[in-house]
Amino acid sequence: MLTISQALYDQIVEHGRKDHPDEACGVVAGPVGEGRPERFIPMLNAARSPTFYEFDSADLLKLYREMDDRDEEPVIIYHSHTATEAYPSRTDISYANEPNAHYVLVSTADTDGEGPFQFRSFRIVDGAVTEEEVQVTA
Repeated sequence: MLTISQALYDQIVEHGRKDHPDEACGVVAGPVGEGRPERFIPMLNAARSPTFYEFDSADLLKLYREMDDRDEEPVIIYHSHTATEAYPSRTDISYANEPNAHYVLVSTADTDGEGPFQFRSFRIVDGAVTEEEVQVTA
């Protein structure tokens, strides 16, 4: 289960809405080994695409060095889907290389009639996708 604060949840959703119609992407870092998301880090979608996201390689290297210096790890890796449901695509699955991370997808399309977005979390390990419950705390 992903436990996330309302503030972090809102920041991820807002980033998705702000970057629409392009996909938004980013990371939420937390203390190594604790699985607790704490620090919101929006990233630039280097692909600037409504159907694909890509972290800039220099930005990603800088981020990982910074997390290492702060004894952090990526707890959440998130991105948005602009025209489809919040479910990992084949490309998303192939790029998922952090087995301990929660992969959060936000859909900025109203694909289910439930409103303007979906917020879902998945574990992706060796190509296997497992949806998990999201608990939002105060």
